[in-house]
Amino acid sequence: MAQRTPVLISKARAREIWLGAQRLDQRAPFGDGPDATRLAIEHLGYVQIDTIHVIERCHHHVLYSRIPTYRPEDLRQAQSVDKSAFEYWTHALSYVPTRDFRFFIPAMRQDWERRFASVSAQDVQKLLARIEENGPLTIRDIDDDVLVEKDHAWASRKPSKRALQLAFYKGLLTISARDGMLKTYELTSRHFGWDKLEKPPKPASDTEISAYLLDRALKAQGFVSLDSICHLDARRKPSIRKLIDARVRRKELVAVALEGAEKQEHWLRPETLETRADPGDDLVHVLSPFDPLIIQRKRLSLVFDYDHRFEAYLPKEKRVFGYFALPVLIGQEIAAAIDIKTDRAGQKLQIQKWSWVGQGSAARHKEQIEQDLHRFERFQLGKGG
Repeated sequence: MAQRTPVLISKARAREIWLGAQRLDQRAPFGDGPDATRLAIEHLGYVQIDTIHVIERCHHHVLYSRIPTYRPEDLRQAQSVDKSAFEYWTHALSYVPTRDFRFFIPAMRQDWERRFASVSAQDVQKLLARIEENGPLTIRDIDDDVLVEKDHAWASRKPSKRALQLAFYKGLLTISARDGMLKTYELTSRHFGWDKLEKPPKPASDTEISAYLLDRALKAQGFVSLDSICHLDARRKPSIRKLIDARVRRKELVAVALEGAEKQEHWLRPETLETRADPGDDLVHVLSPFDPLIIQRKRLSLVFDYDHRFEAYLPKEKRVFGYFALPVLIGQEIAAAIDIKTDRAGQKLQIQKWSWVGQGSAARHKEQIEQDLHRFERFQLGKGG
């Protein structure tokens, strides 16, 4: 018989569970060195990539928040040498574990040609033949295009860029290396060695993908809702709800109700209720606005009573926290939002604006945060953790 009455959990308990799942309740949960990067990506399921560079880009920032000794070279090692991570689309372009490649193959087999209607099959074949003969390339290596006027500073309008994108989404090309936002494209089969002895992975079925998404969310979120599992992918909700109901009947999942939001459905594994953690009050994390803890704004507000504002695209006069505010987590509470810019020429961090939120205050938290900002500055300037 399916569970009838959800188990009530407090917001404090919900925070404890979520922070434990995100591995933000420990200083170095994945250890040190390049392999920690692989372990972190495999645990989180994905690490979002973003273009904004007022501080270190968010994919590096997210990993640093869980690996104090993290260096950008570690991610390059995972992507280009160990090949334990690759880039593809989740809810945004992200690093995902190579071990999960099979779950993305069905997306690669969608009708991407409709989205890239201006690209012909001959364009793609010409590009693939060039890479096969001459090796990996970047958009800068293509100098026989007629450059169309840019409408974004970071978006080349070379016709070949569309062909590269189509081949990437179809899984024919993969990003074998990245220098900032400059991507190097290689044949997927050659990058992973599938053109030799190893065989490419078998595509996952639709049922397997639903189970993968549910399990990925349970691991990285602790407790889940349909919205948190299917972030920006609402079409998956019916199949995942069916899977959740089946697991509840088998007592593999437990329905829970969060304090103050009892009507919103959430679930977790039974063993999660029995596991307790105690994140120290002195543990400070200056988080990226694209961190998995922050990116789902409704969930963040529900659990932490904090409404984050991403204001980079707002006019200056409408900003509350600032252009690129970073939430500051202390123990189990978000205490501040600090708008920071890295002055690379001057070799220092610039604090544009400091806002106290929730129960945060200068008397209680300023000294703790300032100590962590020194560590954060060293990371921003490439001086180690």
